[in-house]
Amino acid sequence: MTYEDFRTAIERALIEAGKPLTWSDIKQRAGLPQKVPNNKWVRQMEIDIGLIREKGKDGRMLWRLR
Repeated sequence: MTYEDFRTAIERALIEAGKPLTWSDIKQRAGLPQKVPNNKWVRQMEIDIGLIREKGKDGRMLWRLR
């Protein structure tokens, strides 16, 4: 899987959900095989698509777009 494929899958999952998601939710919705995301790619997506990761009230890390 290329970075572009990964980025598109993440972006699509977040847009379609219309709400912040956990990595597990994104992975399931997008059909991604990775147990954990590639940190380098995640940092690049913060720049490229405005990805924001923040802890929710329950302590889980939520992903959303700016």
